[in-house]
Amino acid sequence: MKFGYYLGKDCQIRIFIMQNKKQMNTTKFGINTICAHIGEVKDTQYKGAISPLYMATSYAYDGMDSKRYPRCFNSPNQEALAKKVAALEQCEAALIFGSGMAAISHALLGLLQMGDHVVFPETMYGGAYNFIVKEFPKYGIAFSFTKGFSMEHFRNELQPNTKLIYLESPSNPLMKITDLEMIAKLAKGNDCITMIDNTFASPINQNPVAFGIDIIMHSATKYMGGHSDISAGTISGSQEHMDKIWNTAINLGGHLSDFTVWMLERSMKTMALRVKRQSKTAKKIAQWLEQHEQVAKVYYPGLKSHPDYAIAKKQMSGYGGMLSFELKEGLDAIAFMRALHLVKYSMSLAGVESTILSPAETSHYLLSQEERDSQGISDGLLRFSIGIEERKDIIADLEQAFAQL
Repeated sequence: MKFGYYLGKDCQIRIFIMQNKKQMNTTKFGINTICAHIGEVKDTQYKGAISPLYMATSYAYDGMDSKRYPRCFNSPNQEALAKKVAALEQCEAALIFGSGMAAISHALLGLLQMGDHVVFPETMYGGAYNFIVKEFPKYGIAFSFTKGFSMEHFRNELQPNTKLIYLESPSNPLMKITDLEMIAKLAKGNDCITMIDNTFASPINQNPVAFGIDIIMHSATKYMGGHSDISAGTISGSQEHMDKIWNTAINLGGHLSDFTVWMLERSMKTMALRVKRQSKTAKKIAQWLEQHEQVAKVYYPGLKSHPDYAIAKKQMSGYGGMLSFELKEGLDAIAFMRALHLVKYSMSLAGVESTILSPAETSHYLLSQEERDSQGISDGLLRFSIGIEERKDIIADLEQAFAQL
């Protein structure tokens, strides 16, 4: 008996059982089943319950159709995990990279060429912003940033040579939401590719391909890894787009080591369980913070007070485990973070542990003060990643830190 998977015409993942090359049964698998089973490497020798790890950098050469080499993104573990990522994002294919920035840079350089123009959102991850403004001029690639997140803001930046529209929704760190369906229609009407950083939502809370987006990127360091011990990135989309990116990626060499690929597959088995728990807790904590007398503003798309709540509700199945908030004027944000005991004053996000940081000091420190001010990233802004701890314990820690202010 042989197991496999395919993408149906309705983009739903379907699992089938094959015996004597005849289809016996078809069932739509749920998200937890996809996380746990799709993209496994079958242990045909010992029948182990998990994927065996293939660490080889040299494989038998059996002609033109069998050139297996890790830098070509085709080791057994890389190929298998790419199927899981593609299945979760309802895409035809995917590639696994050494970091989120490797995924972003390889994809953009694989899809663009000298003379092309790209439209980027007003606010985005600081590392990606720095890559664009520092590296694109070297390649003769033009770019511009929107003055907002509506379709009109993106339309205003289109030029005759615009090749790609890049999105980040929810955005880092202000949780702004972009209407994916509207931007996808705008792009297709102007012969543009769309690419989104879907890291904050994760494939559990948002599947951009369902709204017409072409390329989906994740910093797999975050929710896919989920345990603060993996650095990785993914790109998924149509086979045609993946082939273009692959042709550049094999030259740039940003693949992920097979041991880390194996660790990432292990982590992704529990991704839906983790993310759903984090999303539920984050919404409750956002509501609690919004009522706190020492908090000036809370940024979370699951709050009805959020200006983009209606759009988020339309295109997200959950609102994620990330939020940001600002303390009231005169309160020391750094002192508040250092007063926390359970919540870690730490870099990155999306681990099983709750973490908090200042974007001005970390994710967006490469931006100038003027650039941060223009994007609304104040020195008092705190980005809060909710873990899997009990909500009452997180709130108790926040409350004792507020008391010290």
